Amino acid sequence: MIIVTGAAGFIGSCLVSKLNDEGYFDLILVDDFSDPGQNKNFEGKRYSKLVDREDFIEWIRSNHLHIQFIFHLGARTDTTEFDYEVLNRLNLEYTKQVWNACVEFGLPLVYASSAATYGLGEEGYEDDENKLDRLKPLNPYGESKNEFDKWALTQERKPYFWVGLKFFNVYGPNEYHKDRMASVIFHTYRNIKETGKMKLFQSHRPDFKDGEQMRDFVYVKDVTEVLYFFMHHRKDSGIYNLGSGKARTFYDLASATFRSAELQPDITFIPTPEDIREKYQYFTEAKMDKLWSIGYHKPFHTLEEGVDDYVRNYLIPGKYL
Repeated sequence: MIIVTGAAGFIGSCLVSKLNDEGYFDLILVDDFSDPGQNKNFEGKRYSKLVDREDFIEWIRSNHLHIQFIFHLGARTDTTEFDYEVLNRLNLEYTKQVWNACVEFGLPLVYASSAATYGLGEEGYEDDENKLDRLKPLNPYGESKNEFDKWALTQERKPYFWVGLKFFNVYGPNEYHKDRMASVIFHTYRNIKETGKMKLFQSHRPDFKDGEQMRDFVYVKDVTEVLYFFMHHRKDSGIYNLGSGKARTFYDLASATFRSAELQPDITFIPTPEDIREKYQYFTEAKMDKLWSIGYHKPFHTLEEGVDDYVRNYLIPGKYL
């Protein structure tokens, strides 16, 4: 059996599709399945059982002999969440329980970290484990992810194979339920459909023009390829970046979305809200050398390729992956 937590969510459900495509059907899907909107993400997929996240740790104890691999992708991912108790419970303490169960029963683990741990990038974007103590996340979500990464590295007892993946700006199908936390591509397409236009944040720094703030956008299909790689690699444990390795502007992203919808770009700019202006990231770019160095060589989608596939094959027809 292969476990996928967060299986009703964006990346988790796309991973379930990837595993099905590769012939894996004995899957245990773990999540809070109370949101009907999210549950559409795994409709039509093949799996063995749904397990509520509150029952999962005990379920491992009863079924560990049959588990081959655990992908722990479930988390509270709202970067505007300021309830530390919620983030501590779901992102930190829960992941510690999963980790300890993997140690106890000899199970391999891949878990989701985040590029939010890098903050404004004062220390750069290199997945150097020696720098974790110096990182300055901009929000409680990023703090919760960095705290777990630091905790994992200090443990004397670790799973025989484990990887933490720092996801950068992931986009793609199955994010319909994410509302404000969905990708800018999703919001651009929705705005184009409703108004024919898109509004991006102005720049409030002299070294960046409006719309030229940059992010490392990575297509979810590339993310699931890397997850699948680690399921078979099972060596070189540690913390890795997972982005495209190339920063692109929000203007590039919005323009590509217009083109994929076969429309001329109509992009205007609005002030960045003052409550996030001081903590707004103007640049992120994953350093990917560490992943390449252990033998991963599949090319990633360019921004234009990923956006085109997403818009034409999923957003326009309203399909799920």
